[in-house]
Amino acid sequence: MPVFDINLDEFDDAVIAASHRHPVLVDFWAEWCPPCISLSPVLEQVVRDYGGTVRLAKVEVDEGENMKLAGRYAVRGFPTVILFQDGEERGRFSSMRSAAFIRDFIDDRMPAG
Repeated sequence: MPVFDINLDEFDDAVIAASHRHPVLVDFWAEWCPPCISLSPVLEQVVRDYGGTVRLAKVEVDEGENMKLAGRYAVRGFPTVILFQDGEERGRFSSMRSAAFIRDFIDDRMPAG
């Protein structure tokens, strides 16, 4: 499934390990955050447009111990989206962005070929 919810316990397997097979965007969001709610459907559509070659993991920071993930990656505001590839962060952006911006963000960081 290209879009899925993730928590602290699943993060290393579902994001870091999986990013060795395909790029994984991680959306750090909160239910009380209007830009987060606006960005979510845009991110989901862009990821679906990639036909399974890019995944989207959604981290609701106010759920359980997920805020520890935000701390681990020094997320200072929401929404923040981080792209992981080969187990490493390849880039990030914050706030509401257009579908064109997100596609360019991904394409600029994808390996050639």
